[in-house]
Amino acid sequence: MSGLRPAAVDWHTDLGGGVRVALVQAGVFTSDAGTVFGPVPRLMWDRLVADEINPDATLTQALNCLMVETPDGRVLVETGVGERMDERHRQQRGVAGDAILPALAKAGFEPATVDIVALSHLHFDHAGGLLRADGERAFPRATIVAQAVEWEFALGSNPRLQASYDQPEIRLVESWAREGAVDGEREVLPGVSVVPTGGHSGGHQAIVVRGQGGTVGFFGDLCMRPWSAHPRWVPSFDDFPLTSVQVKASLFRQATEEEWTVVLSHEPRTPVGRFQADRDRYRFVSLT
Repeated sequence: MSGLRPAAVDWHTDLGGGVRVALVQAGVFTSDAGTVFGPVPRLMWDRLVADEINPDATLTQALNCLMVETPDGRVLVETGVGERMDERHRQQRGVAGDAILPALAKAGFEPATVDIVALSHLHFDHAGGLLRADGERAFPRATIVAQAVEWEFALGSNPRLQASYDQPEIRLVESWAREGAVDGEREVLPGVSVVPTGGHSGGHQAIVVRGQGGTVGFFGDLCMRPWSAHPRWVPSFDDFPLTSVQVKASLFRQATEEEWTVVLSHEPRTPVGRFQADRDRYRFVSLT
């Protein structure tokens, strides 16, 4: 893989009341640039990625995770690709850099102290780090929180869906990870909520962290990169694109009006910012 490599973005915030949020980047992978922009004509997006597009027409995507510390426990948001992907698939998908466990270690966090792992969805680049390389649980005491309907999609027989989920790996964790499945919006710890969105996948969810001093929103793959702030710009791999458009418009309006800090799921260089209203759409303004 050549082209842009993400700098290790060091960002954390104290929301007050003992609630702290830290960004942990768990390596990178690559995605076909055209697929990332879906129906948006290249004429409109080419300039946005001119300085980062790889020779093979891919974009280098960060695997952004969050560690949320509260008085009631720790929540890890996302786990990245993990350590179990074979070398052939790692090369095909441009996987490089520290996986979630060494990334957490460098940030000063022990996996055994994680109480909850909240996953936006179960695609390989978000749920791939639930197991260590040796097959043991990466977060031995953690409850895994994903939407119940997401498990149904992840283990379904639709061939389009099977391309996005690593079903053999998901089946390895199903017996214990599915126990934490939730239906609908849920406060998993005081101040930390999961909010179902659908769109990108059938059971996709956002994670929202609230403290006395503000709110952090992580919208998973509804908002991967800065240009995702446009509600009508959706990637080809959204399974329910019309839902994505509707939910993005609603969530992004709320995040703008309430001045949430927003963390992008795959942005390597400027992953933290805020939305600003721009006519019938929104702009992402970086804070990093």
